Amino acid sequence: MKAAVVVFPGSNCDRDLAVAFEQAGCDVSMVWHKETALPDGVDVVGVPGGFSYGDYLRCGAIAAQSPICKAVVDHADRGGYAIGVCNGFQILTETGVLPGALLRNAGLKYICRTVGLRVETSNSAFTEGYAKGDVIDVPIAHHDGNYFADADTVAALEDQDRIAFRYVDNPNGSVADIAGILSDNRRVLGMMPHPERAADVGHGGTDGVAVFRALAGLVTTA
Repeated sequence: MKAAVVVFPGSNCDRDLAVAFEQAGCDVSMVWHKETALPDGVDVVGVPGGFSYGDYLRCGAIAAQSPICKAVVDHADRGGYAIGVCNGFQILTETGVLPGALLRNAGLKYICRTVGLRVETSNSAFTEGYAKGDVIDVPIAHHDGNYFADADTVAALEDQDRIAFRYVDNPNGSVADIAGILSDNRRVLGMMPHPERAADVGHGGTDGVAVFRALAGLVTTA
């Protein structure tokens, strides 16, 4: 499986995401934001966490206009897999690949700690390594992680089984406790918590490993 991890000015989780992909058996390429195309044969694109462009204007808004993001959108439109974590989730909502927006945390403070997530569906390439209802521990580190969408959008996410993860104890005010969502075709995942930071026992836990292993296995056998 070939993975590409996009790097923006201010990305700080790009290497973590690349290592998580590599440990799952992927061949990983790092792609600078000014590139206009993804490497040939890429199966999955990772849009990492961090503070692209210093979160200037609005988190992810400037990064979403980078040349590489058109290629990411085209990849998603063709049915390619993609995962956006934290700032990557913000970027994917700004591009329109995923619905909704990430607002300032309800408590108006940056939050950095490990939280409980409940797996809401196992019917996706990213979550099939879990059982619905599993509770996993995954770190968060964000100031603007408060997921918001209008009532119709939330109802559609619910009805279409596109809520991937919910917070057990909502830390940021996200509507319906949403921590991660899937695209219409279920091949794009956006989530605020960092599974790549829960992929090594030396970092305190491995509850995020299944995200990468399941995706790698599905793409390899597809």
